[in-house]
Amino acid sequence: MDFDTQVKLAIYGHFAETGQRPSPEDMATRVGADISNVRDAYGRLRAARLLLFEDDGVSIRMAPPFSGVPTQHIVESEGVRYYANCAWDSLGIPAALQRPATVHSRCEQSGEPLHLQVGSDGPPPSDWLFHCLVPAAKWWVDLVFT
Repeated sequence: MDFDTQVKLAIYGHFAETGQRPSPEDMATRVGADISNVRDAYGRLRAARLLLFEDDGVSIRMAPPFSGVPTQHIVESEGVRYYANCAWDSLGIPAALQRPATVHSRCEQSGEPLHLQVGSDGPPPSDWLFHCLVPAAKWWVDLVFT
C-alpha cells in the first residue's frame, strides 16, 4: 500500500473511532512516519479532492463524509458523535461506518428539527427532499459554501 493511502486510511480510522479530526502529529504516530512526510501526503490528498483543510493547511476541515468542525448535521452511532459536512454526508457516515446511526439535523426551509434512523440498508422511505443549490460538478469550487 502506498504512503498516501496509508495516511488516508489512518485519517478515516481516526474519525471513525473518535468522531474528531486528527492532528498531523496523530497521523505521523499512527503511520510511523515523519510529520513532514504526512504534511506532503496531505497536500497530495487535497489535490486529489480527498481532503479539505482550514486556512492553516494542516487542520482537516473535511474528509468527506466527516467534518472536522462542528456542523448542524450530527450523526450518532455506538456512542460516538460525528459531524457531517452536509445533509448528504450525514447519510454517508453510517454507510462509511457500516453500522446503524441516528442523524440529527434541521429542515432549511422550515427550521424544524429532523431526526432520521439509518439502518444497515439505509434510511426508511421518506417524503423528505434533499436540494443542492450548487450542481455536484461545481462543489469543489467552494466546498464549504456548497
